[in-house]
Amino acid sequence: MPVRKTVSNFFLKFHMYKIQTLNKIDPKGLENFPAGRYEIADNMANPDAIVLRSFKMFDMELPSSLKAVARAGAGVNNIPIEKCTEKGIVVFNTPGANANGVKELVIAGLLLSSRDIAEGIGWAKTLIGQGSQVPALIEKGKTAFGGQEIQGKTLAVIGLGAIGILVANAAQALGMNVLGYDPYLSVKQALRLNPNVKCFDSADALLSNADYISLHIPLTSETKEFINKDKFSLMKNGASLLNFARGELVSTPDVAEALESGKLHRYVTDFPDEEILKIEHVIAIPHLGASTEESETNCAIMAVNQVKEFLENGNIVNSVNFPAAELGRNDGTRIVVANKNGSNTVGQISATIAGLGFNISNMLSKSRDGISYSIIDIDVHCNDTSVAEKISAIDGVFMARVLL
Repeated sequence: MPVRKTVSNFFLKFHMYKIQTLNKIDPKGLENFPAGRYEIADNMANPDAIVLRSFKMFDMELPSSLKAVARAGAGVNNIPIEKCTEKGIVVFNTPGANANGVKELVIAGLLLSSRDIAEGIGWAKTLIGQGSQVPALIEKGKTAFGGQEIQGKTLAVIGLGAIGILVANAAQALGMNVLGYDPYLSVKQALRLNPNVKCFDSADALLSNADYISLHIPLTSETKEFINKDKFSLMKNGASLLNFARGELVSTPDVAEALESGKLHRYVTDFPDEEILKIEHVIAIPHLGASTEESETNCAIMAVNQVKEFLENGNIVNSVNFPAAELGRNDGTRIVVANKNGSNTVGQISATIAGLGFNISNMLSKSRDGISYSIIDIDVHCNDTSVAEKISAIDGVFMARVLL
């Protein structure tokens, strides 16, 4: 992977960091940037970091000063990840910060799909003008909007990340039988899952047993149109599908055919487009999954704290393109280095630091997808501006920063 070397030296004790916001970011999050050390603006020259939500960065020129990009949300398909990686820019997201807001809307979607609530509300509005006849008309017409309860029914949760686990646990608490599938389920996530949730080795195994299917997987080239004609053929007749993950996970022509034939009872989606809006029996929600005050605040706080921790201490939490790495600070100077994985590159970095007369008091190296990231503490305060340049001269090193 081609990378451009970047070198940064921060020897001012009270260096002023520049933060550019490309969307409106919740003020409660931005308050976590100390006013004396951070300058924040939506139009900022030479920013150290960018914080954004849905702004599309693909046509944006990335300044040489940029060290971090933080998405106040989970999805990062609006950020040029590969380009950032090549330039040594760490990209963060905030998984789980909006999970409860999405979970609550999924539960609402379950109820909407089972009780014909939306259709009933719409019909009731048509009775305006009937005066005193409305109560009798309501009693006469309500039978057209009968539904079923979700208690005792089976929900298949495909994807057991931060949101999927909350959905599974909530549905279990509501008396549903819950099935789960996630090939990448971590031990940490598994420990959060209700033990009564039955996990399967494949998504297909869940579909034939489920009254409701809820999608919580990322959109990739492999998962695009994950739910298609073949998957519908495996489902129970009259099942309902809920999609609060990404619209492209479901084939629009195939979901239209499944709804028309009665194979699918309802399709609830948080990602409607014009074609979806034309289809009967679709419950189209205008992308409200994370649109709560609490979710926006939580995402902003997490994004800001991650950027702050990286800029000041070099620690990386929730990056989508760099290894996770956290090391407690000592009283000396910290050096952080990113390099392409190679033979003894980390050893050469250590040798270079030793050759400059510095003793390494603590060190952490982590690797991911061909990138190695090292946090190195030396036990003295160093203001030698040549340190980062000398480390950056090592073959394979593409980012070096020195932090007091």
